[in-house]
Amino acid sequence: MEEIVNRIASAGLVNIDLEAWYPKGSRMQIDLAERLFMGQILREKDLRDWVASHDWTQYKDAYVALYCSADAVIPVWAFMLIASRLVPYAKKVVMGTPETLETEIYREIIGQINPADYSQQRVLIKGCGKLPVPDAAYLMLTAHLQPHVKSIMYGEACSTVPVFKAAKSEL
Repeated sequence: MEEIVNRIASAGLVNIDLEAWYPKGSRMQIDLAERLFMGQILREKDLRDWVASHDWTQYKDAYVALYCSADAVIPVWAFMLIASRLVPYAKKVVMGTPETLETEIYREIIGQINPADYSQQRVLIKGCGKLPVPDAAYLMLTAHLQPHVKSIMYGEACSTVPVFKAAKSEL
């Protein structure tokens, strides 16, 4: 009887699952559209009153997206004012949508990866998961690792899509 060989396990792939790096912590958002007078105008006194009375402790250890969903001109100082109250509590504050927040979180994570750890490796970046890993994270990881690896694939070990393969002269 022939021995059963797991070809996937013996393929020499280094698996990277971006979900494994997804940091714990609640995601929260502040939409300045809710602070606009008549849905269009940001009044300084109203904003300062809200900032003074708002419970900022609710953002403790949270990742916070600060944005305005309304088509209104919001001065930069308004974002700065709110951020100044969030910084003592939040893990991270970004000016942008919740998707921008996730992208910025992953920008930091990927920036801390030592690409030399993957030198001359065949890398499989796992796709399709349950957590909101932004599409941009896959792009950032590819760009970060490509100069150092033999190849990059996307998907699952049983069904990969080739993304990059170093030329023989690059190896």
